[in-house]
Amino acid sequence: HTLMSFTASSRACSEDSWFKSLFVRKVDPRKDAHANLLTKNEESNLYKIQFHNVKPECLDAYNKLCEDVLPTIHADKYYPCELVGTWNTWYGEQDQAVHLWRYRGGYPALTEVMNKLRQNKEFTAYRKERGKMLLSRRNQLLLEFSFWNEPVPREGPNIYELRSYQLRPGTMIEWGNYWARAIRHRQRNKEAVGGFFSQIGDLYMVHHLWAYEDLQSREETRNGAWQQEGWHEAVYYTVPLIQHMESRIMIPLKASPLQ
Repeated sequence: HTLMSFTASSRACSEDSWFKSLFVRKVDPRKDAHANLLTKNEESNLYKIQFHNVKPECLDAYNKLCEDVLPTIHADKYYPCELVGTWNTWYGEQDQAVHLWRYRGGYPALTEVMNKLRQNKEFTAYRKERGKMLLSRRNQLLLEFSFWNEPVPREGPNIYELRSYQLRPGTMIEWGNYWARAIRHRQRNKEAVGGFFSQIGDLYMVHHLWAYEDLQSREETRNGAWQQEGWHEAVYYTVPLIQHMESRIMIPLKASPLQ
């Protein structure tokens, strides 16, 4: 009886383990920082994303101010940074501006730009004038996922969707593993612009940036992904990793390299 009970118990445990394996994907532990496992190691690009909540009555003046100043910094080789894109939020938080900068050379480039801009009288005046127009502002420093394309200028007109995910702590590697395979299902219409994860600011934060011709094109492109084998699995396994998610539909400003 004891042997039979042990055998039955072993079989039950085995079946239970097999059943759980259908729903649990384990990531092999690695003795390295997440950033080193998820980024393009041969490059050292750092990104800064800025969220500016503007006084509603000041949005037009704010946009004009940004269009006058930000492209001059982008075009000046004295500053090792590039304006990737600049937008107003259309759906999501209203009266909001979003700016994305790239610093080629990582943290040293960021520090160099900050120090040089402190000596730039035009930029100092811009910050002073901008401060009168804002309700609040925040930023994050980001790295780019190795399996996403680097954002490059594109012609428009397009609308952009910034999908932001707050992940459960400890799940970034798992997210990267699934999306490294899933991203191929979202390339058919060249909608994938860039994928980033936070280093400073809100942590365990992921941003995916997409471009579409319009809202109807967005709907059709997203629906089309579900017709591809493997996409539903990626969604199934990544949704439990998310604590909170948000979507912004954004319109590029005239000065944005991403149109």
